[in-house]
Amino acid sequence: MLIGIFADSHDHLDHIRRAVEVFNHAGCELVVFAGDLVSSFAVPPLRALNCKVIACFGDNEGNKMGVAAGMKIVGTLGEPPFGFKTTDGKRFLLTHMDRSLRGLDGEFDVAIYAHTHKPSITHDELGRLFINPGETSGWSYGRPSVALLDTATMEAKIVWLNEGLEQTGAIASCSQQ
Repeated sequence: MLIGIFADSHDHLDHIRRAVEVFNHAGCELVVFAGDLVSSFAVPPLRALNCKVIACFGDNEGNKMGVAAGMKIVGTLGEPPFGFKTTDGKRFLLTHMDRSLRGLDGEFDVAIYAHTHKPSITHDELGRLFINPGETSGWSYGRPSVALLDTATMEAKIVWLNEGLEQTGAIASCSQQ
């Protein structure tokens, strides 16, 4: 199963549209959002996705009620942290703040988090995969990014939104790109 991952879009509509384009081009079967969409007007571009979204709130949602209402059209949205299981049996933990992951002994295969605006793909000592897709907005560091995860191989990669769609091809490694 190919999963698209993004976060910290902070109302940057052009980059949200670009993320949707990347996910659709890659053939994602699910998209996961790790918080800070911010406003309800940032939801409509997600309607162009060819799959459902599982999302959590961030710490900077300016219109939680509006975002929650809009997200009902494209998928599910919840308060972090929460877990879910994909159709292929992979167990995920989704949150916005990485501090909610500290000291976790729960059973999961992949933890997705955000907030730092810096992309990262790492493993812990138990072999669990930790993915921060970076900032979709590009507001803080000028390098808008998303991530792709292939759950069959458990390989993930960072995709830079300001580069070509050829990056969305085969996932080469689980290290930060």
